[in-house]
Amino acid sequence: MSQNEIPHSDSQTPLIELRDIAFDHRDRQVLKGVDFSLHAGERIALIGPNGAGKTTLLHLLVGLHQPRAGTLLAFGRERRVESDFHEVRARIGLLFQDSDDQLFCPTVLEDVAFGPLNLGRSPDEARSDALRTLAVLGLEEFAERVTHRLSAGEKRLVALATVLAMAPSVLLLDEPTNGLDEATEQRLIAHLSGLDQAMLIVSHDRTFLERLATRAVHLVDGRLNEATLHRHPHTHHHSHLHLHLANAATDHQDAAHADHHESS
Repeated sequence: MSQNEIPHSDSQTPLIELRDIAFDHRDRQVLKGVDFSLHAGERIALIGPNGAGKTTLLHLLVGLHQPRAGTLLAFGRERRVESDFHEVRARIGLLFQDSDDQLFCPTVLEDVAFGPLNLGRSPDEARSDALRTLAVLGLEEFAERVTHRLSAGEKRLVALATVLAMAPSVLLLDEPTNGLDEATEQRLIAHLSGLDQAMLIVSHDRTFLERLATRAVHLVDGRLNEATLHRHPHTHHHSHLHLHLANAATDHQDAAHADHHESS
């Protein structure tokens, strides 16, 4: 066993684990002693105010940023240097907040096939993977369209397709509903709900998180705290998600009737 490898004790070993992670941007402490774990089957909502560091945390998990201190483990091994993250990026799919950061090929089919090709699939296999993924998302007719001419909502779905085509074990979703109309968002929720992958989801879309997340964490002032998701029935026949921070003095009755808005 290598020095960086952590023994697999049982099925409860996290897919991803952060231990006392610190990250600075210039002279600002963005993350301060963050502890976090993601297990198979979990769908975790990552909530926090604008500029809290939610996107930074997602990027750190795939090695796009390096922590100043702490330990990052993925799939049972400690990850420190760039070469450690090659395997991680093949097994964790990151949906960027801005779809234009993810789409750079002339056509949709080329964009969606790019990931499988990088994983070593043959051109025919990558094309098949891409077409199958587009079909699952109801985007069959998009295959030959020019990517930069798509609407914002269409780009969002295609960007998700580029991630799903790689069949990752974990999905990191940064504002996945940006630019989607209500009908398309409902279709996306239905699709994601049927997936087996563990997910870490950054979103200010309360309805989306209510339908999808199994638990929540709250990032504020550089620290990550467990939070509880509550679904309160309302007389107007829908439920709202409310965030209650662990060990915080919260008036539950007031929270049950207040809308909770989070910026990402």
